[in-house]
Amino acid sequence: MSKKLKVAVIGVGGIAKTHMPGWAASPDAEVVAGADVSANALQEWGKTNGVTRLFADPYEAIHDPEIDVIDICVPNMFHAPLAIAALDAGKHVLCEKPLAPTPSDIRNMIAARNRSGKMLMTAQHFRFAGVSRAMKREIDLGVLGDIYHARSWMLRRNLMIPTVGFTKKSLSGGGPCIDSGVHVLDLTLWLMGNPKPVAVTGTAKNMLSQKPGQFSVLRPGAMPPPDDFDVEDFAAAFVRFENGATLVLEVSWFLHHDTMGEDMQIWLYGTEGGAHWPKAEILNTNYQTQQLYNRTLKLTKDTMEPHALECVEFARAIAEGCPSPVPAEASLQVISILDGIYRSQREGREVAI
Repeated sequence: MSKKLKVAVIGVGGIAKTHMPGWAASPDAEVVAGADVSANALQEWGKTNGVTRLFADPYEAIHDPEIDVIDICVPNMFHAPLAIAALDAGKHVLCEKPLAPTPSDIRNMIAARNRSGKMLMTAQHFRFAGVSRAMKREIDLGVLGDIYHARSWMLRRNLMIPTVGFTKKSLSGGGPCIDSGVHVLDLTLWLMGNPKPVAVTGTAKNMLSQKPGQFSVLRPGAMPPPDDFDVEDFAAAFVRFENGATLVLEVSWFLHHDTMGEDMQIWLYGTEGGAHWPKAEILNTNYQTQQLYNRTLKLTKDTMEPHALECVEFARAIAEGCPSPVPAEASLQVISILDGIYRSQREGREVAI
């Protein structure tokens, strides 16, 4: 590729700020434009980042012929329409997680990607952490054998972003199931080799968010009113896969769990060994000597924060003609399971995926 990709960021608050160091570090891309419905936020972002092409209407950025890449950082419910419009306009798309709130939305995005021939990637930043990559390499070498069970959770104790972009279903599509579950589930499935899910039994409840005086440690006293908090605050599931493997998943925002903030863990169990993320620990058994032993991968310090590195890797994949680092098909698996949790809650039974 002879010239840098020209990037427009849609939605310049919050998570977009974590993308900017990656775009700045990329030898293959540069941010030249931004779009946001908040004029003040847009002007401040433009001034901070030296970007002068600013749009109040995101579709103006999408249809700008000089833009090559659209980086979508807006509330979940707007991901699909913006991404589809961008792909149909001939742009590559990096989209924040979840790729979309429903499986049908993602299928429509995949169809748009296929029509355009452009790249579509979900910003699942945990995949780009050094510990994740190191464990993936070990697992792909076969140190666990066939993974037949996993446990994963992302449990928070009074830790959430108390804004309607997260707590209003019409904007978010759901609560921690969508917000947190998409992180830990994507990472778990990736480490497992993305087996095909076939059924899920799940629960999604709102048990603690409405308690008088409830709060988030991020912004004490800023909880949305009850009618602006219509999503679950806890979800759990048992998932079955086509290859016979199983998974237990738990996510929360307010759970009375022994953590001052967030506890995210993944346990993988295989025929030859087990593994723990984020400890980067591999557990094996020597049956000849009847010994149990654990080893911890020795990691060098990450050279770049994962949110930034995902942008660098996205642009590199385009420049080098490589596949999407996080393909939409993997996100379809994730959202099919999370959507199955909601359907299982409504129907009170296991549901097919």
